Amino acid sequence: QVQLVESGGGLVHPGGSLRLSCAASGFSFSNYAMKWYRQAPGKEREWVAGIGDVARAGDRARTYADSVKGRFTISRDNAKNTIYLQMNSLKPEDTAVYYCNTYIYKNYWGQGIQVTVSS
Repeated sequence: QVQLVESGGGLVHPGGSLRLSCAASGFSFSNYAMKWYRQAPGKEREWVAGIGDVARAGDRARTYADSVKGRFTISRDNAKNTIYLQMNSLKPEDTAVYYCNTYIYKNYWGQGIQVTVSS
């Protein structure tokens, strides 16, 4: 079955960096687009970034929410069935639970990982 497992979250000071990872299993990873979402306390879950499948490689296949553009970078390693979210210049408003997502006839989600940006 499809499984997505996030890691790499934690507490970081404003201006700091973190790299999230999402290990995927149970499907042909390279053939599917992958996305990161986040949900802050009291807010709805929002899309953060997406990356295309192996047939849609390159920078044009990476998309970002305006709120993170220029600060976050999404990437994937198809040999490791893993996607990453490099987060730089973190702000307190980036504090949220971050989720890995893919759509294969329905949405699949990881369990989420907490990112807290605070001084």
